[in-house]
Amino acid sequence: MRLETDSLGSREVPDEAYFGIHTLRSSENFSAAGERLPLELIYAMARLKQACALANAELELLAGTKAEAVVAACERVLRGELDEQFPIDVFQSGSGTSSNMNLNEVLANVACEILGGVRGDRSLVHPNDDVNKGQSTNNVFPSGIRVACVELCDALMGALRKLAEALRVKAQAFESVVKAARTHLQDAVPIALGQEFGAYASALEKDMKRLTAAQDALRDLGIGGNAVGTGINAPPAFRTLVVEKLNAITGGQYRQANDGVEATQFLTDLAQMSSALRLLSLDLLKIGNDLRLMASGPHTGLGEIRLPPVEPGSSIMPGKINPSICEAANMACIQVIGYDAAVAAACGAGQLELNTHMPLIGTDLVRSFGILKRCCAMLAEKCVGGIEARAEVCRRHFESSAGLATVLNPVLGYDIVAELVKESLRDNKPLRKLVAEKKLMGEQEFEKLIRGATRPNLPSRRGDDA
Repeated sequence: MRLETDSLGSREVPDEAYFGIHTLRSSENFSAAGERLPLELIYAMARLKQACALANAELELLAGTKAEAVVAACERVLRGELDEQFPIDVFQSGSGTSSNMNLNEVLANVACEILGGVRGDRSLVHPNDDVNKGQSTNNVFPSGIRVACVELCDALMGALRKLAEALRVKAQAFESVVKAARTHLQDAVPIALGQEFGAYASALEKDMKRLTAAQDALRDLGIGGNAVGTGINAPPAFRTLVVEKLNAITGGQYRQANDGVEATQFLTDLAQMSSALRLLSLDLLKIGNDLRLMASGPHTGLGEIRLPPVEPGSSIMPGKINPSICEAANMACIQVIGYDAAVAAACGAGQLELNTHMPLIGTDLVRSFGILKRCCAMLAEKCVGGIEARAEVCRRHFESSAGLATVLNPVLGYDIVAELVKESLRDNKPLRKLVAEKKLMGEQEFEKLIRGATRPNLPSRRGDDA
């Protein structure tokens, strides 16, 4: 054990630990969540501290050798070599001071060793005076959340784009499959199965636009604003220089916040991102429910599509197959909706110059990104890619629905069609058969009418109106 001292007294810290006394106290104090702060947030703050060290060195506020050692220590953190050194619970000091100091201590001790010293030697590299120079938790932690979310958004967009593309492929494959649309869960006018899948893809493409807009807002960083965003204890050039260094490190397009005080007090940009994730979840939830309905049966439900079987569906009913992937996706989406509610409440709970709910906000955003990325990948790979249309069932449902009468009405007239509908219900004959028996319309004319009914005034995505 080694003895370390802070303003509250002295404590023994395990020799093998890279963290120090502040981390030790926080580990003992906080346990409500029962899980550590996500490493994605630690890594994002490490990148910021790299940029700060480089900026401080260029401004001659930190010795070049120390800055190089801190940068090298950050690289070790980013490689995942020190993951076990970050034990702090999610529910900690509301600004994230515990985790910021945890990272400062780890970086200081690693830097000490790089420079030939030993862990705990604050005279060589100090966690506050050197690693945290020009910084405050109040801007490091929220800036870290922003950097983490920007990077996680890129990963989510990749998975979401693949899912949208998979839906587009099905939209083209199913464009000639005519079925009954349903409004209020009742028979409605005809629609192509491909049009439904095309609408799903369009919805996700709109989600991507919302995510992109939210992501761009998160590129405004308050780093260097210090305690309340005024930039106290840092030279005027520090903020700009830190952002320049960060962009060089990450290849990102980060910007200095226009108003450092606003960036410290208000976390609404993070709420906007959470909201975009919630809206994506709502769309995925609706798509999942639609697929489950269309695949219901296979004999006593709609049975219009087949979902790929992924596992036996019952412990008691042999041969039963459930829409398990859609159900799993639904639960994932509902969880993200719950996280958004917590993020929204936390973002609105700031008081005066600071929001003190940042670890919760950052953690739930990281969780949401991870869930949705995996959910989109799962849907694309395990569900959408293997969906098959049951064209004969779709056509049978449509031709026995009231929607066909709407299609026939402009050609045959309201009164004639009304009589056909009554006869169809009375004799249990499809309208198509009655039209043929009464020679009211030829087979080719009937088919052309049906195909045209799914796109009466909408241009084809491929440029033709056939």
